[in-house]
Amino acid sequence: MGAKAKKAMKKKLSKATSSLSDKKESADFLPLEGGPGRKLPAQKPLENTATVLYIGRIPHGFFEKEMEGFFGQFGKVKRIRIARNRKTGKSRHFGYIEFESPEVAKIVADSMHNYLLYEHLLKVHLISPEHVHPKLWKGFNYRHKPLDWSELERKQHNKERTLDEHKKLVERILKRDQARKKRIRAAGIDYECPEIVGSVQPAPKKIKFDED
Repeated sequence: MGAKAKKAMKKKLSKATSSLSDKKESADFLPLEGGPGRKLPAQKPLENTATVLYIGRIPHGFFEKEMEGFFGQFGKVKRIRIARNRKTGKSRHFGYIEFESPEVAKIVADSMHNYLLYEHLLKVHLISPEHVHPKLWKGFNYRHKPLDWSELERKQHNKERTLDEHKKLVERILKRDQARKKRIRAAGIDYECPEIVGSVQPAPKKIKFDED
């Protein structure tokens, strides 16, 4: 390579480095009209204002009262809501918790994410205020009242039935009784099952009216 070629290469390299430095300065400096460039102010990081946390993989037995006692050690808890089945009221193993202080919420999210609790790894994430649903806390303090199934069965059993309903009920009972007798005979057991009381209903009496 000759001397002229070396000089040309040096010029190209100097131009490339100067263009890169100009780009960096343009990114760091704001040009002003009629004056020299001024350095841009450093941008402050956005402040954390999230106070609502999503909690997933909640174990069975870790309900609102237990959650309030457990997470209350970090700071004051405002509201807690566990997603539940509308019919049975059973937990769906995820929920939401709101703290008064965003700093406390950030500490809880950092320290409790992937925390092992009753053989479950908790999943804890911050929810930004713009992503909090407006109806998230609707009815959060409602407590599901479980149904008394024994009382419902008792009412169903003791309700008044019409003659046709009673007849169908007796037919079902007799059908089950016949199947039980067949199983007993098939097992080689000599046993006579007693008759079911009330299986035969007396026919309604016909009232005759005298013709005038």
